[in-house]
Amino acid sequence: MPKKAREGDDTAGLLRYLYGPGKRDEHVDARMVAAWDPYVDDPAGSPDRTVSDLGLLLDAPVYALPGRKPPKHVYHVAVRNAPEDRILTDGEWAEVAREMMHASGVAAHGDDQGCRWVAVRHADDHVHIVATRARQDGRQPKLRQDIVKMHAAARVFEERFGLRRLAHGDGTARKWPKTGETEKAQRRGLRETARDTLQRAVREAAAAAADDADFFARLGAAGVRVQQRIAPDGNVIGYSVAMPGDRDGGQRPVWFSGSGLAPDLSLPRVRERWQQAGPVPVVAPAELWRVAEEKVRAAAGQLGVEGVHQGAGDVAALGDLIVVAAAVSPRLVRDQLRQAAWEFERASRAPGGRALEGRARRLYRESAQVLSQSVAVVGRSDATAELGFLLALVMAVEASRCWHEAQEYRVQAEASIRTGRLLREAAEVTAGASAARVYRPRTKRVAVRPDAGQRKAAAPGEHPMAGVVQQVVPEHVRTLLEDEAWPALRAPGGNRAVRR
Repeated sequence: MPKKAREGDDTAGLLRYLYGPGKRDEHVDARMVAAWDPYVDDPAGSPDRTVSDLGLLLDAPVYALPGRKPPKHVYHVAVRNAPEDRILTDGEWAEVAREMMHASGVAAHGDDQGCRWVAVRHADDHVHIVATRARQDGRQPKLRQDIVKMHAAARVFEERFGLRRLAHGDGTARKWPKTGETEKAQRRGLRETARDTLQRAVREAAAAAADDADFFARLGAAGVRVQQRIAPDGNVIGYSVAMPGDRDGGQRPVWFSGSGLAPDLSLPRVRERWQQAGPVPVVAPAELWRVAEEKVRAAAGQLGVEGVHQGAGDVAALGDLIVVAAAVSPRLVRDQLRQAAWEFERASRAPGGRALEGRARRLYRESAQVLSQSVAVVGRSDATAELGFLLALVMAVEASRCWHEAQEYRVQAEASIRTGRLLREAAEVTAGASAARVYRPRTKRVAVRPDAGQRKAAAPGEHPMAGVVQQVVPEHVRTLLEDEAWPALRAPGGNRAVRR
């Protein structure tokens, strides 16, 4: 994924940082993997070339420009792989860098008068490309739509190298944290940035809320600072949120608008969730998971059958349902479900318009409202009760994958596949916990006999511990032992055989 950094005016300073140890010694084995000229010496391996010398070479066309020099002439792009991708070789990264410079217009293939650039690698998963905005023939480069063209080139490499395939330009991508936000979270010892924390809190509140008042009340209960934007007529037309204690350099709170967190978290999009919604169904606490399961199973068969726009509304409601399920799930599987909700987020945002009256959407919305009532009854038996619901949710996610593939929404379909994998893991963990809860062997109490303190000698061929094992081991396990393990017990070293 190419990410364009802010332009600057200090080429040598940027190179010294890239070749240096980094802010926390995170740069390892910094080296040049490609350049505008294959015969340019790498400062990391040449005793005659320094990083400052390389900066002067890159800046030479800038100083040769006639007239006024561009104030921000340093062009900087970082190209990074997903954490699960394989490690590319230096040769593969060099090919990527050359193609990015060609696609952006910085230095086209075969143009020996293009801008000067170098690609520096100081980690396994990314490279930094540094160029100067001045062609060697004295002209300025034309960089119109450069980042869009680089993203298109990246899609080709993802398929060619077998990497995680992303998409760009369909308006459904999440808002990723900026570099400064990530560094601030690391300095403060936080597991995630303020943007990520706020995005999850707002999404959970929006998925479970029934109206504006309920939405803002849930945000306040989550410990989030809320600032409403009110029109002159008194209506609320927007909102912003901030984490307590998160401040900028001027000690002002760092506010994020809803649309700045995610495309579907603006106030108009949040309000879509409770439009066309009926009254919240009242369900007995013991029946919450079962009723939610029935609604999900019914909705899975209706997803997208009414058209493309209805299907887009259906998968959006399914995304909210997974978010609510993660919030109220037992602690045993909460991490898997939260990761599933994070993965399905992209699948819940289909390109194009949405319809709000689909039958599957109503059923998913009702199921989410039913589950939101279960917060007060979460207890020891919830893992067992949730198993059927999780299996129904797997079926619903599989239906969403089929719908996305039918519409050729490749990225959304892949997100559905990853979500289904996580939900299956959660179902397996839940099933294992339920089985372990059923199997609880207990030793029966036996009345003490007068001769209990005297041990009788075992008769030839008799097993003294057989009666104890009969009392402790459940019947189905005891049958298995009698069929397979007891013959081994009679053999020399039998105890070791049973333990194996």
